[in-house]
Amino acid sequence: MNTIIEPFRIKSVEPIKLNSIKDRKENIKNADYNLFKLHAKDVIIDLLTDSGTGAMSTEQWAGIMRGDESYAGSNSYIRFEKIIKKYFGFDYVIPTHQGRAAERILFEVLCNKGDVVPSNSHFDTTRANIEFQGANAINLIPNKYNDTQSIYPFKGNMDIDQLKKIVKNKSNNIPIIMMTITNNTGGGQPVSLSNIREVSKIAKKYNIPFYIDACRFAENAYFIKTREKEFKNTSIVDIVKEMFSYADGCTMSAKKDGIANIGGFLCANDKELSKKEKELLILTEGFPTYGGLAGRDLEAVSIGITEAMDEDYLHYRISSTKYLGDKISKFGVPILLPPGGHAIYIDAKLFLKHIKKENFPAQALACELYIIGGIRTSEIGSLMFGKFNPIKKTNTYASYELVRLAIPRRTYTQSHIDYVVEIIKKVYLDRTIISGLEIVEQPEYLRHFSAKLRKI
Repeated sequence: MNTIIEPFRIKSVEPIKLNSIKDRKENIKNADYNLFKLHAKDVIIDLLTDSGTGAMSTEQWAGIMRGDESYAGSNSYIRFEKIIKKYFGFDYVIPTHQGRAAERILFEVLCNKGDVVPSNSHFDTTRANIEFQGANAINLIPNKYNDTQSIYPFKGNMDIDQLKKIVKNKSNNIPIIMMTITNNTGGGQPVSLSNIREVSKIAKKYNIPFYIDACRFAENAYFIKTREKEFKNTSIVDIVKEMFSYADGCTMSAKKDGIANIGGFLCANDKELSKKEKELLILTEGFPTYGGLAGRDLEAVSIGITEAMDEDYLHYRISSTKYLGDKISKFGVPILLPPGGHAIYIDAKLFLKHIKKENFPAQALACELYIIGGIRTSEIGSLMFGKFNPIKKTNTYASYELVRLAIPRRTYTQSHIDYVVEIIKKVYLDRTIISGLEIVEQPEYLRHFSAKLRKI
């Protein structure tokens, strides 16, 4: 059959408030042209993030009722630890309230000022947590993948030659090598298992810990199964187990492929490192068997991890994302190709050729999508990854200027996506009238969350 149906039925609904273009123009102006500052009630289709925005299953809701809220050693933690060890295979499992908490603990324990942390691509909070320790976060994507219009099956891969050079020259101050699966900053692109093996081999040779940012591990496993010939007859579960077998630990935001509204974890095989991480966890997150989470959240994550590896669900998930990408790409809208797993990324540099990078074309496009259709998206460009040097009064800009349409899991139907397609087409036809933006006020870290902008 050509029609891809949602492999679930809707049991509960949440109303969407429909507002006017006039309303939305006022809303975005009051929000200082920053979509993170919009009220959710004023958004029609929310594609800002797929983090914590998915719909939980009947099994997850049943698990929530079973949640054991004991402060220490709860039954919910025991079930949670068993599931994580079963599929991820690490010796030590530390729950955290979300992925960035796991990152903060990991990098505070491992990183020192002047250290270098290579990755395929660090996402915003990962980079911020590394830089907060005075270390340097380096992205190693092969140059041939930087063309958004080129098509390769695994554009999330790390550049092995670059990694070898960096490790050889800086092996004494590389405390960890990170691998993000799928590669969020790079367009939700997958990483091949052969690439994971190669990175692991280099890490072991130089005795450097190799960690995986596992946010979208199940989606990455599905791409491996469908694109890497060696694994076409391998189950998703077995692919997942092999991916993590090459790593020394992982960080995880369970708000993505855990299909939970909150939660995460930090895993390790090193006993002494784990002890240090638990000590730091107790200071800021809570006791090691709840890590800032309620027992009910641990239950939701445990069940969600298992559901995320269901092949019918993954087929629907990846196909529905591709559906959106194919529809707008065929119309002429430039997107990062091929379509990623959790999101479609519009290339704003090509979409809005008349807007200079210093005037944030991706943010300008994101604002226009909200004004015209009430669609909230996220800028992945120079607002997120650029920097202002207050001493030199200079700016640096990102390599990409992308607008990410992140699709929440099990939340929107095909008619919602068709509406998104219609709005994007309309904005594309009228693209020459869109104007750029400038920053009025910005914080030192993660400026895209709270910066104030204005139209030029």
